Amino acid sequence: MSESSQIGGDPHPHPGPGAPLDPEVLLELEQGLDLDTDAKNLSLESDATTLVQHQHHQQLTAPTFRALERLIINSDDPLPAGPVGVDYGVLENGLHYYVRKNAKPRERAALALGVKVGSILEDEEERGVAHIVEHLAFSATRKHTNHDIIRFLESIGAEFGACQNASTSADETIYELMVPIDKPDILSQALNILAEFSTEIRISDEDLEKERGAVLEELRGGRNAMGRTQEAHWMLLMKGSQYANRQPIGLEKVIKNVTASRVKDFYHRWYRPEYMAIVAVGDFPNTEDVVELIKCHFEERKPHTEYKSLVTIPTFPVPCHEEPHFSCFGETEAGGSAVMMSCKVPAKQDTTVADYRFLIAEQMFHSALNQRFYKVSRHKNPPFFSCISSSENLVRPVKAYIMSANCQERGTLQALEQMLTEVARVRRHGFSEREIALVRAFLMADIESAYLERDQMQSTSLREEYLQHFLRGEPVLGIEYEAQLQKTLIPDISAAEVTRIAEYYHTKCNCVIKTLEPRARATERDLKAIVAKVQALEGGDIASWDEEHIPDSIVDKLPTPGVVVQSKEFSDIGATELILSNGMRVSYKRTEFLDDQVLVSGYAYGGLSEVAESDFLSCSMGSTIAGEIGAFGHKPSILSDLLAGKRAEVGTKVGAYMRTFSGDCSPTDLDAALQLVYQLFVSEVEPADEEVQLVMQMTLEGIKAQERDPFTAYANRVRELNYGNSYYFKPITAKDLINVDPKRSCQYFNSCFKDPSGFTVAIVGKFDIETALPLILQYLGGIPKPETPVMEYTRDELSALPFTFPAEVVREEVRRSMVEAQCSVQITFPVELKGPNVMEEVHYTGFICKLLETKIMQVLRFKHGQVYTVAVSAFLGGSKPSRFGNVRGDVAVSFSCDPDVAWKLVDFSLDEVKRLQEQGPTSEDVSTILELEQRTYENGQQENGYWLDRLLRAYQSRAYTGDLIYSMQAQEQWRDAVKSQATDVTMKEALCRILPVPCNEHHTAVALIPRAPRLQQLLTNLIRTEQNLSKESKVALAAAGLVVIGAIIWRYTSRH
Repeated sequence: MSESSQIGGDPHPHPGPGAPLDPEVLLELEQGLDLDTDAKNLSLESDATTLVQHQHHQQLTAPTFRALERLIINSDDPLPAGPVGVDYGVLENGLHYYVRKNAKPRERAALALGVKVGSILEDEEERGVAHIVEHLAFSATRKHTNHDIIRFLESIGAEFGACQNASTSADETIYELMVPIDKPDILSQALNILAEFSTEIRISDEDLEKERGAVLEELRGGRNAMGRTQEAHWMLLMKGSQYANRQPIGLEKVIKNVTASRVKDFYHRWYRPEYMAIVAVGDFPNTEDVVELIKCHFEERKPHTEYKSLVTIPTFPVPCHEEPHFSCFGETEAGGSAVMMSCKVPAKQDTTVADYRFLIAEQMFHSALNQRFYKVSRHKNPPFFSCISSSENLVRPVKAYIMSANCQERGTLQALEQMLTEVARVRRHGFSEREIALVRAFLMADIESAYLERDQMQSTSLREEYLQHFLRGEPVLGIEYEAQLQKTLIPDISAAEVTRIAEYYHTKCNCVIKTLEPRARATERDLKAIVAKVQALEGGDIASWDEEHIPDSIVDKLPTPGVVVQSKEFSDIGATELILSNGMRVSYKRTEFLDDQVLVSGYAYGGLSEVAESDFLSCSMGSTIAGEIGAFGHKPSILSDLLAGKRAEVGTKVGAYMRTFSGDCSPTDLDAALQLVYQLFVSEVEPADEEVQLVMQMTLEGIKAQERDPFTAYANRVRELNYGNSYYFKPITAKDLINVDPKRSCQYFNSCFKDPSGFTVAIVGKFDIETALPLILQYLGGIPKPETPVMEYTRDELSALPFTFPAEVVREEVRRSMVEAQCSVQITFPVELKGPNVMEEVHYTGFICKLLETKIMQVLRFKHGQVYTVAVSAFLGGSKPSRFGNVRGDVAVSFSCDPDVAWKLVDFSLDEVKRLQEQGPTSEDVSTILELEQRTYENGQQENGYWLDRLLRAYQSRAYTGDLIYSMQAQEQWRDAVKSQATDVTMKEALCRILPVPCNEHHTAVALIPRAPRLQQLLTNLIRTEQNLSKESKVALAAAGLVVIGAIIWRYTSRH
C-alpha cells in the first residue's frame, strides 16, 4: 500500500518515452517545483552547522578510507554473527528489536514493524488476505478507529504515503513510519501504533467492506500490460511451487467475497511476536530509553488465544529442472519487445569471508558484463537497445541470475542470441585484466564514498538493513569493518574468479527463457534453436572481446585558466559570488552535510519557447540525439571507461525557458565534473549516420509502444484539451519523426551550450576552496567566450508558451480497447495568479493543492472506498520567467477507479472542492497542512540539494536585481507571510481566489474508459435499434445480423 502526492511543474499527465521535452516550470523556480520545500529559513544556517558538529568531531579522530589497513583474514573466517552497530535483542515473547541512534534526518525517527508473514501462507480461499490485513491496519485498531491513525500521522507532519508506507510480498509484510520526535510522546504514540498492528488490528464486517474498494482498485491498477507481463513471468519462474499461485495482490473473487472472520483467522494464526521485529533508527538522545519504550509497548503482546501454541512457518520449495522452460508471451499493450533469462539457484545465508568474497566477485561480474552489453547496444544495427545482468533473491528459498534485454519489434531472437553469446564469450575467453581493473575502480569508489559518509547515512537506509537482517538473514557488518573487508578483498579478486560466475548462466541451471512481444511471433521451437546454436558456437570457435581504444584523459589539452574579475562575499548565508573573465557567474557555498558530495548546476535563459514552430521538432530532439552521440566530446561508452573509479556525472536539459546542466561528484573528483562541463561547451556534436539511425530507431520503438498503451491516447487528449492543441505540448508521432533533421538538432544543442557569459553556476557541497578555485578558473573560466554572443536573452524578453485553456466546462471520455478494464480520471482547473503579491499566491497554490488532496482522498477513499490514491498537482509554467506579469497554469486532480463509477467520483470531487470554497476547511485541516509543510521544510535543510536550489532560485527570483541576500530574504518573506496568514478563513479565500468559482462551472474532466468489444457493441446497437422497429423490419434486421455475426466468426476462425 503506497499513496503519494506531487506538486510539480510538469503539465498533466506526464508523457511517456518519445514525447517532446516537458516545459520547465520556471516563473523563477519558485513556481511549479515542490512548493512544500520552496523557501527555507536563513536563520537555520546555524542549525545546519550545529547538526554536523558531532559528526565532524568523530571524523577528525577516525582514519580516512585510504589510511584504513587491510585485514589479515582467511576465507573460512566467520563474519560477525550479530548485527554490528545497533542495539539488538529479543523480548521474552520472541519479538526482535533493533535500535540505532542516527542523526540524519535531524529530530526524526524511522520506524518499522517487520513480519515474516506474506501471501505464501494463504490457503486457496485466502488468496489476497495477507495484503488485506495490511490495508486494514491503517483503517482501525482497538484504540484507533475510522482512519484515526492516518489523521494522527498527518497532524504530526508524517504525511500519509510519502513518510509512511506498508508493503506485502510473498514472504513478508512490512509497516513503516517516519515520524518527528521533537515533541513529547510522539515516539511513544508511533511505537504504540506499530504495537497495535502486531496484535490488535480491528477486522470487522464494516471495516472490511470499506476497504474492499481500495484493494480492488489496487488490483485493477496492477492489471495493466506491465502487471500482466510480470505475473506471467512470475508463474513461469515459480512453476510447480506454491509461490506460482500466491501473488500478494490475490484474486478478485477473494477480495470481493472473503469474510471478516476468514481474514481475522489468518491474522490471528500468523501474526505472532516470534515472527516480528521492531526497528527504530533515529536522532534519539540515547538508545536505552527507546529500548524501554519498545518493551513497554511490545513485551506484553501475546499470540491470540486460539493460537497460543507456536504455528511453524512451513517451507515451500521451488522444483529444479534440468531442461529450460520457455515461454513466448504476446501482450497487445506491451511497452516494447523484450527477452528475459533467469537461472535459479538455492538461496543461502552468507556467514563466512568466502561467502562475502563471492558476493563481491558476483558484483564485479555483473558490472563488467553490463559494460559489454552497453557497448554492444551502441553498435550499428544493435541486437538490443539495452541489456542488464543482475542477481537477486526472489523468494526465501530461491536466488536468480537474471538477464533482460529491450529490443526492436521482431528482434527478440536476435537479442537472445547476443545475450547468450556474450556470456558464452566470457566463459570461453574470460574478462581482460583491463576490464577487471575498471570494475575494481568502480567498486572501490563506491565503498570509499559509503565509508566517508558513514555518519551521514539516512535513517531509512539503516532501517532497511536491519529489516533484511531479520527477514532474510542478510549480514550487518558495520560500515567500518565492511570498508576494511572490501579494501582487503577487491584487489585480490582475479579476472578468472570473476569469470567463473558465468557458469550460473548455463541453460542447464534451472533456466527460464521468456520473450515478450506486442504479438507473439517467436515460438518455443525458435528459442530452443537459438540455445542450441549458441551452445554449438561455444563448443567451436567464438571470438574474443574486441576492446575499444580509451583516451588517457577527458580533456585533450588543458585550457588557459580564466581570472576572477569581481568577487562578493555573502556571509549571512556563507556563499561567495565570482564573475569570471569569460562572463560566467559562479556562486559557491561550502557545507558539511555529506562528506562525499559536491553538486554543480548552471542555467542560462532562453530555451525551446524561442524556437519557431517549424523548427520545434528538430530542436526538441537535440538533447536526445546529442546524449546518444556524446555531448561531452566522447562516445558515452568511452566516457564510462574514462570515469572508472571516479564519482562524477553531468547531465543536460533544454527546457521551455532555460538551458541547464547539473552534476554530482565526490570532492576528490570535482576536477572530472568540471572537465565534463568544459567539454560540454567546447565540443561540437556532429551527427553520424550510424548513431542517428540508432537514436531514431530507439525513439520510433518508444513511440510505437506509446501508441499501444491506452493511457497514451488519454494523456494526449488531456494535453490537447487543456493546452489548446499547442504544438509545444504535443507528443512526437511516428509521422513527425520523419521530419526531424538530426543535423539541425545537433546545431541547436551546440548553440545552447556555447556561450558561457549567459550562464550562472552554483556549486554546493564539501570541498576545499583552495583546491576548488583553481579548478573553477581552469575549467569554467577557461571556456572560451564567442566573439559574437550566442543565444543571448534576458528573462523579460522571452516568449511565453502558447496555450489556451477552454473557456467552458468540457467533459470527455477517451474510449480505447483494453485487455483488461482500466480507468484514469483527471479534473483540471485553470489558474491565473494576479496582483502585487503574486509570489505569495504561488505559495498559497501549494497549500491548497495539499489541502485538496487530503480532503478529496478522505471522500473518495475513506468515505466511499472507491479509489486507491488521489493526487493533486499544480503546473505553473505557462508564463515566461519575467519579473512582471501574471502567472498562468492549472491545478489537476487525478485518480484511477472502476470505470462504472468514474463520473460519479468526478462529481464527488467537484462537490468537495465547491464545499471547501463555500464553507472553508476546518482549523484542524489548516494546522495539518502547515505541519506537513513545516516538516518537509525542516528535512530539506539538511541536504545539499536544498542549498543549491536556494542559490539558483535567488538568482531567478522576481526580487533579484543584483542583491542576492535581498532576493533570498524576499523568498522567505513570501513564505512567512502565507504561513502567518493561513487560517480557515484565508484558505477559504485562497480557494475562491485561485480556483474558478464555482469550480464546477469552469474545468475540464477527461476519463479513460474501456471500449466494449466490437461484437458487444454490435449487439448493443441492435438491441437499441430493435426497440424502434416494426415486426417486419425486425425479422429483416435479425437475418442481416446473423449474416454479419457469421462473417465475423468466420474471419476470426480463419485467422487463427
